Amino acid sequence: MRYYLDTNILVFILDNEYDNLHSDIRVILEDYANSLFISSIVLQELVLLFRLGKLNPKSQYKNEKDLIKKVEELGIEIVFFSKNNLSTYLNLSVSENHKDMNDHLIISQAISEKIDLISSDRKFEDYRNQGLKFIYNRR
Repeated sequence: MRYYLDTNILVFILDNEYDNLHSDIRVILEDYANSLFISSIVLQELVLLFRLGKLNPKSQYKNEKDLIKKVEELGIEIVFFSKNNLSTYLNLSVSENHKDMNDHLIISQAISEKIDLISSDRKFEDYRNQGLKFIYNRR
């Protein structure tokens, strides 16, 4: 199976906060038969979190390049936002309770690529009726 990881899931992995991942999610992440992806939008959010000092203060990452290198070492593929993803984004009906534009881009990418998206953000459920295959990380 193929899975997109939302920013919060990737942060838990990079900060070794596996207690924040439900056992069902850990099973998915530990299964080497699965392919894991992040959107370039997630990478952009991750770099910003690093620059703002919002990653685990005990972080072993000295700079953004170390962070990206670790993502790649984990076998997580970075997928860049495409024109096809933009088309899906332009047709996305935004949920009234969900105003995060980066999330809308990530959701659109998962919908257009037809790949399940794992997140701890329950608001993503609002997009199932638009084709999002969503797996909620119950913490």
